[in-house]
Amino acid sequence: MALARAARIILIGAPGVGKGTQTERMMKQFPDLSSISSGDLLRKNVRERTPLGIQAESKMKAGALVPDSMILRLIVNELTTRGWITDSTVRPYTVYSSSMAMGMGDTVDSVFIPSGLRASRYTYSDHPSASFILDGFPRTAEQAKQIDDIVPINMVVNIQTPSEVIIERISNRWVHAPSGRVYNTTFNAPKVPGRDDVTGEPLTRREDDDPEVWKARLKSFKETNQSLLEHYDKLGVLWSVNGNSSDEITPQIFAEFGKRFGALV
Repeated sequence: MALARAARIILIGAPGVGKGTQTERMMKQFPDLSSISSGDLLRKNVRERTPLGIQAESKMKAGALVPDSMILRLIVNELTTRGWITDSTVRPYTVYSSSMAMGMGDTVDSVFIPSGLRASRYTYSDHPSASFILDGFPRTAEQAKQIDDIVPINMVVNIQTPSEVIIERISNRWVHAPSGRVYNTTFNAPKVPGRDDVTGEPLTRREDDDPEVWKARLKSFKETNQSLLEHYDKLGVLWSVNGNSSDEITPQIFAEFGKRFGALV
């Protein structure tokens, strides 16, 4: 289905709720959509040894969190490169330019986002091809405000599934790590128990699929999630969907998405 205007989407939900599954299905149903993953962008810049990637890698090796400013720079650079936003006030420092462009003692953090960044700094495309699902960022209300200064998110999907359903789901989940193929012994079991359907190699469990690990992640999620939802609710872009499975949730998302963005068959 084609879109009538740009959709800028964020999916919010507890760990294991199926955000990745919904992202894949939405992109298949609506080809105008792209996925912008902060994690993928970070890994790409580390791999390609960009100035920002080098700085981020040094922080990670030191056991420090990658600052929000670095993640925002990655997102800004990606959206700018795709032609979806334009900075009309200053010539931006990009992650691919030479580090010589920075002054002595400057860091990407100090060059990038000055205090008091305003949305008027950027113009954005409303063409359907500029549609994306932002994955991995923001996770807090403060981060959401920083994204607001760059590009307006116009739909936030709050996916809600009971905790006991998610725990049962992840307890039965197995993966083929090299390919990323996922199986579930209750509804998508491998043809041979414990073996990948394609390669026959052994399946493994993700560390964060342990129920106790998941409960700790859920606690952390809830501590920041409420203020994030309140932020987007105030902006009038929050929409919640309930279901016990991805198959229950997907058609509801498709219907609402089509209504909001004038999807055309």
